[in-house]
Amino acid sequence: MTDEATRNDRHRAKMQRIQAARRDMMESRTGEKGLLIVHTGPGKGKSTAAFGMAVRAMGHGMKVGIVQFVKGAMATGERAIFDAFPDLVSFRPMGEGFTWDTQDRARDIATARAAWEEVARLIADPDIALVIADELNIVLRYDYLPLDEVLAVLTARAPMKHVVVTGRNAPPALVEAADLVTEMAAVKHPFRSGIKAQEGIEF
Repeated sequence: MTDEATRNDRHRAKMQRIQAARRDMMESRTGEKGLLIVHTGPGKGKSTAAFGMAVRAMGHGMKVGIVQFVKGAMATGERAIFDAFPDLVSFRPMGEGFTWDTQDRARDIATARAAWEEVARLIADPDIALVIADELNIVLRYDYLPLDEVLAVLTARAPMKHVVVTGRNAPPALVEAADLVTEMAAVKHPFRSGIKAQEGIEF
């Protein structure tokens, strides 16, 4: 037997062992539940990943509700797409920009409250399968909403309701309550090299 044939046989045997282990593992995972998912960390892609999940859910005919806590003033590619499917997705950009843009704490708190009430309404709606609270972590970091209130609504949701929360600096209590947490790491970003946000990539 040639060296290449030996390598192929060893590879096949290894893949068969991995396949059997994966099959056994998958057969032992039979539970179902609505997931509380958190996308956090300093790296780019938190909202983008959440919107990808929205598209996936829509592809299965599931209804999605999206509320943006910070963005709202600018036109984005995702808004154009989601607005084209009003029967499947409610897309509500309710923010007024970053807090350093508004420079009005009372107004920011009122905006955050209105957005949170819409999130709570979507969570309570039995027709909505997936709710995305985009950049909720940012307003929690600035104490614009009581964390205890947010956690109470998230943990009391219907058993099969999925919720995704995005934004940097997720509170430890939210991380603890979540079923799935992904932290985006910042490795390299074109902004640091003087490149502005690119249409179709970042908005």
